[in-house]
Formats: sequence, structure tokens, C-alpha cells
Amino acid sequence: MSNIVRTDPFDVAFRDFFRNMLRPTRLDFETTEPEIRLDLKETEKAYMVHAEIPGVRKEDIEVSIDGSLVSIRAEIKREKEEKGETMLRSERYYGAMTRSFTLATEVDEKAATAKYSDGVLELTLPKKPGGTTRRLQIQ
Repeated sequence: MSNIVRTDPFDVAFRDFFRNMLRPTRLDFETTEPEIRLDLKETEKAYMVHAEIPGVRKEDIEVSIDGSLVSIRAEIKREKEEKGETMLRSERYYGAMTRSFTLATEVDEKAATAKYSDGVLELTLPKKPGGTTRRLQIQ
């Protein structure tokens, strides 16, 4: 024989809400790893890339082009210290971040230009002449 138990869904949700509210919470001061965020635009003759790399010196940024593959690499050195009567937190981050993407056509490496100001890297990547994409007809 089976037992039938009546439950009130409101009562269960109400109990779970307060049970979770009374649990101790842990304050976590972790910072996320920086990322390179970018915008990519295309014209008939070139690609324009705007990559946000704040807090990095231009000497620490490296851009490499291999055919249609573009890679951006940045070395980051950040130190943050909060001072007071007693030091409660001191943070450091040393590392590298990279971002690679493939374009539809090959890039003319010799005519490519890069400019970095105010935390934004601007790349102008001209398309190689004769590098057209061909669309296949599906049968």
C-alpha cells in the first residue's frame, strides 16, 4: 500500500528561500582574467579591427599576420594595492592574453598598419589583390 502525502508548493518554496538566505556567504575578491574585445569591419579593399586592450603599453602588444590568420598578443603587468592602517588586500596580475581570428580573404601583410592610443588598437588590414572567395553551388 502506498502513502499519499499532501504538500503545499508555496510552503516548500518559502522554506527553501529562507534556508538559502541564512547560509553564510563568502566574499570573493577574485578578478577575472582580462580579455581582448574587438570589433571587425569590412570594406571592399580592407578589414578594420578595433581591439580594446586597456592598461597595456604599446611596446607589450604584438600583432602577427599569416595569410588570413591574424593574432594579437599582449603582455599584462598590473599591480593594485589598497593601503590603510593595516593592509587588507594586495593584488598582482602578470600574464599574457591572446586573440586569434581568421578572415575570409588573405591579408596583404606589407600594407597593413597598426595604431594604439587610449587603450584601443586599430588595425587596417588590406585584402590581397586577386584573393576572392568562390561560392560553390550545392547540387
